[in-house]
Amino acid sequence: MEPITGLILASLALMGSPGPATISLAATGAAFGFARGVPYLLGINVGTTCVLMTIALGVTGLVLAIPGVTPVLVTLAALYILYLAYKIATAPALSAQSGTGSAPRLWNGLLLALANPKAYAAIGAVFSGFTLIESQPANDAVFKVAVLTFMIFMINSVWLGVGASLAQVFRSPSASRIVNLGFSVLLVISVIFSLFL
Repeated sequence: MEPITGLILASLALMGSPGPATISLAATGAAFGFARGVPYLLGINVGTTCVLMTIALGVTGLVLAIPGVTPVLVTLAALYILYLAYKIATAPALSAQSGTGSAPRLWNGLLLALANPKAYAAIGAVFSGFTLIESQPANDAVFKVAVLTFMIFMINSVWLGVGASLAQVFRSPSASRIVNLGFSVLLVISVIFSLFL
């Protein structure tokens, strides 16, 4: 039980800490509400689970070992996350929305999760840092994937919910603009920390 508890606590600390995906989920909840953020949440969850699977299978290490690939992927990831920060910053206030504004879609979440450098670092650290089933590496990997997949879905849902709870408080256009801009700035800062620090 102790290794599982350690894995869960480490995943909460590393995967649940503020980063591009979690901040963008909270920002989406604040800008568009929980229900309109669900497709984006599903995209983030599916994409992050794909990151987990590529780490579990060792594919990430193989791709990043190719000369010249890492800087290109990092640049593309940063540009895409900055694009999402712009979309969040320019989202209309909830009170001004008529249901036709463009909330991030499932594919936006999928792309962000796949391009999120923090996801690879955090999941890689958590996945490789614990052994749950000694002397059975295949079973150990499968069990860790199951536990971490559950944690991905739970952590990301909480972040969207936190953002949506802010949406209920900040319904005025000026307050909503401040919240959206604040989340956009946090998203940009999280990219800087993920990539350069």
